[in-house]
Amino acid sequence: MEFDLSWLLLGLPLVFMLGWAASRMDLRQLRRQNRDAPKAYFKGLNFLLNEQQDQAIDAFIEAVQNDPDTSELHFALGNLFRRRGEYDRAVRVHEHLLSRGDLSSTDRDRAQHALALDYLKAGLLDRAEDALARLEGTAFEAEARLARLAIFERSRDWPQAAEVARKMHAADQGDFSTRQAHYLCEQAHSERAAGNSSAAMALLEQALRAAPQAARPHIELARLAEQTGDSARALELLRALGVQAPSALPLAAALLTEIARDSGREAEVLALLQAHYAQGPSLDVLDAIVALSERAGAAPTEQNESRMWYLRHLEHEPSLVAAAKWLAGERLEHEEFHPQIQAALDTAARPLTRYRCAACGFEARQHFWHCPGCQAWDSYPAQRVEEL
Repeated sequence: MEFDLSWLLLGLPLVFMLGWAASRMDLRQLRRQNRDAPKAYFKGLNFLLNEQQDQAIDAFIEAVQNDPDTSELHFALGNLFRRRGEYDRAVRVHEHLLSRGDLSSTDRDRAQHALALDYLKAGLLDRAEDALARLEGTAFEAEARLARLAIFERSRDWPQAAEVARKMHAADQGDFSTRQAHYLCEQAHSERAAGNSSAAMALLEQALRAAPQAARPHIELARLAEQTGDSARALELLRALGVQAPSALPLAAALLTEIARDSGREAEVLALLQAHYAQGPSLDVLDAIVALSERAGAAPTEQNESRMWYLRHLEHEPSLVAAAKWLAGERLEHEEFHPQIQAALDTAARPLTRYRCAACGFEARQHFWHCPGCQAWDSYPAQRVEEL
C-alpha cells in the first residue's frame, strides 16, 4: 500500500499548533508562579519590617508553598519561628532543608547551624551539642566551638570544655590559655572536695604551666601548698604572683597573712605587703598590713601604731571603710554611744566592700573567677566597690 504524503503535510501544521498551545500554557503557569512567589515574599518582608511577625509568617508560608525548592524562603521562615519562640516549627523547617538531596554543601552547613541554634534556644543542650559537633571542618566551625564551650561550661563539664578550648587555641581561634587554666582549677577544686589533694596539686601545676601569667593558678596552688604544710612553696608562688599579676595580689593578702603566721615569717611578708601597698593602695593589703603589725607587736607606747595605717590611707583615699575600721579601736568622748555609731558606720560601709562584675554589674561579697550573673570569666576586678 502506498503512503499518502498529503496526510503528513496536513498533520505537520496541526502538531505545530498543538505544541505552540502547550508551550503557551506552560509559560503562563510559570509566569503566574514566579509572579505569585515574589509577591508573597515581598509581602512577608513588608510585614517583617513593620514588626508584624504573624502576618509575615503567613506570607512566607504561602511563598514556600508556591516555590518549595527555594532554600532562602525556608531559612527566613525558620529564623522567624525561632525568634517567636516556636522552636519545634523552626526545627521542622531546618530538618526539612537537611533532608533535601539537592541542597548545596554551603546551604547544608547553614541549615545544620540553624538547627543547632534552634536546639540551643529551646534549651535542648544534648541535641544542640550533637548538631554543633557536626559543624567541625565547616565555615561555622569557630562559632560552633564557642557555642559548645558555653554548653560545657553551663553543664560544668570541665574536661570537655578544656578539650574544646585546646582545639581553638591550637587553631589560632583566640588565646584560650587562661580559660584552660580556669577549667583545670575547677577540676582541681572537685578533687580537693573529694579529698584527693595529690590529684588537685597535679591539675593546678598543669594550670600554672598552661597560663603562667594567670592569677588563679598561683593563688589556688599557694592555698593548697599552705594547707599541706609547705609554707615556703606557698610564699614563693605568691611572690611570683606579685611579679606576674600584681593587680591580683590583694586577693591573696589574707592568705599571705596566714602563711606569715604559720611559718614565722611575719617581717618578710610584711615588707612584701608594704612594698605592694606603696605601688597601689588596696583595702585588702591594708588590712593584712594592720593584722601583721599587730601580730608582730610594738612597744607599749606604740601599740596603736598598726592602726595608724588606716589614718595614713585616709590621707590619700577618702575611704569610709578605712574610717570605720580605724574608729572601731578608738575611744570616744561619749563612749556609751560608740556601739550605735559603729554599727551605723559598718552598715553604711558594708556595700562598699563587695566585688562588682565589670561585665554585668553583679555584686557579691566574695570574689568570683566566673561571674554567676553573666557567666563571664575574669570579669571581677581585685578591688572592692569603694576602690573602683
